[in-house]
Amino acid sequence: MGMSAASGAKAGGRRGRRGRRHGAIAEINMTPFIDVMLVLLIIFMVAAPLIATGVPLDLPQTGAKPINVDQKPITIAIDGKGQIFLQDQPTLEPDLVTKLHGLAKQGFDERIYVRGDRMVDYGRVASVMSTITSAGFKRVALVTEPATK
Repeated sequence: MGMSAASGAKAGGRRGRRGRRHGAIAEINMTPFIDVMLVLLIIFMVAAPLIATGVPLDLPQTGAKPINVDQKPITIAIDGKGQIFLQDQPTLEPDLVTKLHGLAKQGFDERIYVRGDRMVDYGRVASVMSTITSAGFKRVALVTEPATK
């Protein structure tokens, strides 16, 4: 009996060492990972439309049809205070032409959209458009909101 206990202890010891391969697991626990990813997805889905709008303006409404755009145009926004934004970056009117030349990949045929807040003076919008067209740009357009029926 003593002999079987000794041989059993040796065999059990070896088997015990072989059987205990369940130490630290290096795999990531997927449940919290998926929860975090879903929360981030929801946050980005809510925040993305707010990021893409650029300078917040109250555009006038017209019955014009939307324009199909193949590439992203250069946008100039004039907020209610009369401040000018080129591609959502504030700029001054004297610097506008030099910055436009730097952004225009197609030269003077580049499409430029001017967005003016409803509360801004029409003379301010006309002055900015005059600056753009006098610099030689041919494709300048005003952006409006579609009319609600």
